Amino acid sequence: METLTCSLPTSCVVPIHKSPKDYQAFRISSGDTNRLALVFDPVIADMSLTYCVEIFDVGGKTPPNRHQIAVEMFFILKGQGLATCDGKTVPIQAGDSILVPPNGIHVIENTGPSRLYALCIMVPNEDFAELIRSGTPVALDDEDLTVLRRQDGL
Repeated sequence: METLTCSLPTSCVVPIHKSPKDYQAFRISSGDTNRLALVFDPVIADMSLTYCVEIFDVGGKTPPNRHQIAVEMFFILKGQGLATCDGKTVPIQAGDSILVPPNGIHVIENTGPSRLYALCIMVPNEDFAELIRSGTPVALDDEDLTVLRRQDGL
């Protein structure tokens, strides 16, 4: 019987660490009812992905959009709403996940009585981070920071 051995690396890669106070938030267009707080993007992570927290005001929603090659994933942190892709709509709430394939025309909508918070990951980036950064910078308020720090359940 042959014994396999593994050697430990002699160097350590330091992970990139951020907390909610480090996130930069933007509203892409002035009439938008959602904001995006960038966590990691190609500039920060040195790889082609965008990871943000999307915050929807009451009644807020994304404009219908699609991506040519990127897969977009959402994980609902708090709130409730509807996710529509290519005409198919499903209700969403905290704990739900949505995977939108390339070319899927999709909309996320807040139908609840409070803000809707969703982790959003797009791979590859497909200029999503650049679009977010081209918007108007906005501040994260106390409610946002409470949710992002997961203090809302305490």
